Amino acid sequence: MIVVDDEPMVCAHLRTILGSADDLEVVGEAHDGAAAVEAVLRNRPDVVLMDLRMPGVDGLTAIERINQLRDPPAVVALTTFDADQYVLRALRAGAAGFLVKSTPPEDLIRLVRVAADGNMVLSPAAARRLVAASADQQAARQRARALVESLTEREAEVLACLGEGLSNAQIAARLYLSEATVKSYVSRMLDKLGCANRTQAGLLAHDAGIVGR
Repeated sequence: MIVVDDEPMVCAHLRTILGSADDLEVVGEAHDGAAAVEAVLRNRPDVVLMDLRMPGVDGLTAIERINQLRDPPAVVALTTFDADQYVLRALRAGAAGFLVKSTPPEDLIRLVRVAADGNMVLSPAAARRLVAASADQQAARQRARALVESLTEREAEVLACLGEGLSNAQIAARLYLSEATVKSYVSRMLDKLGCANRTQAGLLAHDAGIVGR
């Protein structure tokens, strides 16, 4: 894992918390977006915790660059407030979710594990707020609905579950499928929809209006 923040003290704090878990290892840190991309290329981490607001190359630009790499790590955006105007942009750029910097240590460790497993790191309440912020974007809705029409009925059901932030195990239980089958559906859907990860697919599900219907 790599931690990225322009405040060295924040990086040190994150290192201390994450280093207390036996199964997590911080292999590097960076203090701006350009250095973050270099650190990813050098260390090939599974997860990157990325501050969004940094001088020079900011976190949004770094997320876009990292997601253009082959086999990119899961990038989780770090913010001070969950209403940060940059959060939605970060998710659309390919972030696997976001965490506020005040997240309790035990929750931070748990959620980093969730991200490492390829799942969305985003509470349902936070997802609703973020989607509401973009609810008036008619073009996004039309594009999302057109993409969803290319899916089979079962694929659309799985996509709606991603919009709720469910894990593969939770989707499997809800739809009476095996986890391996769900994983296959998700992989196929990401290709069809042109989404970089589950989080982008989940946001597209909200744009299309298929979540919770």
